[in-house]
Amino acid sequence: MQVQEVPGVEVGAVTSYLEGCIDGIESPLRFIRIKGGHSNLTYEVRDAKGRGFVLRRPPLGDLLPTAHDMNREWRFISALYPTPVPVAPPLAYCDDKQITGAPFYIMAFVDGHVLHDASVAENEFTADERRAIGYSFIDVLADMHVIDPDDVGLGDIGRKEGYIARQLKRWYSQWNASKTRELPLLDEVHDELSQRIPEQGPARVVHGDYRLGNCISGRDAKIAAVLDWEIATLGDPLADVGYVLHSWPEPNETGPAHRMSPTTVEGFPRRAEILERYAERSGRDVSQIEFYVAFSHWKSACIVEGVYARYLHGALDTTGVNVDAFKLSVEMSVRNASEALKRLN
Repeated sequence: MQVQEVPGVEVGAVTSYLEGCIDGIESPLRFIRIKGGHSNLTYEVRDAKGRGFVLRRPPLGDLLPTAHDMNREWRFISALYPTPVPVAPPLAYCDDKQITGAPFYIMAFVDGHVLHDASVAENEFTADERRAIGYSFIDVLADMHVIDPDDVGLGDIGRKEGYIARQLKRWYSQWNASKTRELPLLDEVHDELSQRIPEQGPARVVHGDYRLGNCISGRDAKIAAVLDWEIATLGDPLADVGYVLHSWPEPNETGPAHRMSPTTVEGFPRRAEILERYAERSGRDVSQIEFYVAFSHWKSACIVEGVYARYLHGALDTTGVNVDAFKLSVEMSVRNASEALKRLN
């Protein structure tokens, strides 16, 4: 039998490994790279009986020693699986690089749709279902932020204190290392954020990229699984809420990325509604939320400037890419951050 060739997967070795650790799996196995994302590689795996699994591994090529830590992702989903937070069932973790060149883990396949853009949301769900998904999405976040990391074995996975201060330092350094021009408003927002950091309170799991595009929405119009735990850590949970609000455009709002966002489709709750729902579900004080919205916009500006710089310096292929859109996105994010801080006054 001819062995399927898949970049990033030694099919024969991985098949043998999975046969030894997953009951009932039946070869041959078929591996299909799941498109989307720009970091860790994800593959759908189907056995001869059609049973589905998902394999996650780091990108190909040389990596920094601490980057793309598969064990870190594995720890998060393993710890959260017994909790109310829906994650894909964890099945096996392999740290033997001899099998396929890097550590990897296997989780069960979860049926549903990933709402990457407005078209998926509109085509796969009704307006009533979209509204239910929106509330389920924020309920899951609230449930995650109730969990004490120590209670689920995650208390040692990262520093607990000073989350926002550490993030400001990290991303301001990134900005200064990659900036293509002076943007005084970004510096002003950084300084004001640094001076107005709210008291953090008990550390909770912070996903870091919690959005509909990193969740599987089930056919029952509930979040079936939260994905992509690559940058999850411990810290101030309201940073996740600020990120949700900053990346939750409403219908008829304009912006470089807004026209593609699933939440621009009618049916999803408005930002005020999901914030109220989060506060009720979590019991958390959200009176300072505009600080976290401002921080999220500011952080986004720093990240996008890095991408813009790589395009300008030829590190990324510009074919079919509107590079100026990245520049405009940075400037809009900084203005949005400044406006959020004004609302906080």
